[in-house]
Amino acid sequence: MGKFARTWQLMGASWQMLKQDKRLIVFPLISCVALAIIFALFAAPIVAMHGVDAGPTAHTPMTLGRYAVLFLFYFLEYSVIFFFNSALVACVLKQVDGGQPTLGYGLAFAWQRLPQIFGWALLAATVGMLLRVLEDKVGAIGKFVVGLLGMAWSVTSFLVVPVLVAEGSGPIESYKRSVELLKQTWGEQIIGNVSFGLLFGAFGVVPAILLVLLAWRAGPATVGAVVVIVAVYLVALALVQTTLQTIFQAALYVYAANGEAPPGFDQQLVADAFRQK
Repeated sequence: MGKFARTWQLMGASWQMLKQDKRLIVFPLISCVALAIIFALFAAPIVAMHGVDAGPTAHTPMTLGRYAVLFLFYFLEYSVIFFFNSALVACVLKQVDGGQPTLGYGLAFAWQRLPQIFGWALLAATVGMLLRVLEDKVGAIGKFVVGLLGMAWSVTSFLVVPVLVAEGSGPIESYKRSVELLKQTWGEQIIGNVSFGLLFGAFGVVPAILLVLLAWRAGPATVGAVVVIVAVYLVALALVQTTLQTIFQAALYVYAANGEAPPGFDQQLVADAFRQK
């Protein structure tokens, strides 16, 4: 079985796990709201300082102060994402062990891992900031190289949150463990993310475009209502995608760490996904 076909089936198993406990989607929902608030808090002062007169082509030079503000923004955003992802992963791991986790359990577990979460958010923000500084200083070819470095960082850190939740290790140890497990899960992270993107892109963008086109033909008065409906639909779809990806991530960790497929995941299917490379 090819990697894409196998990953599609693993996605289906993730969907079945979500169907067993639909409350899991609450974690990405809360995270989304918190991220929107943080973005608004940072965006409002910027708009107030520069106004709308700067124009779309205006370039504001990055100073040390602006880099510091950007670093703080990165840190807060990553902290929120990792906290609620940790809560979701904790619930998935509890469910894998045969338990019946509650939302409170996930939040309490993430709270216990708060020092590790902040440490990982600090490391991720530092790497993100360094990549941003490099991108601002180099030309077109350099930007391409920086993009490759960012992709490599994303791949190698794919399993950090499950490691952090399950093993309680610090940020550097969790990253090293993620790289170690990457050797067993070669390619599944990238293909899993691509598969999720293709699937939800088809379910999201294509219907949205068709609805807007149909509404436009019906009349301008209908466009506004359809745009609102499409926006709500896309947000809901994004929440489902995020939840499934995190379940998928936790399932990959469980097999890589324990050698046994999580309940609901076909043992041979997962074993094929984790052949030593």
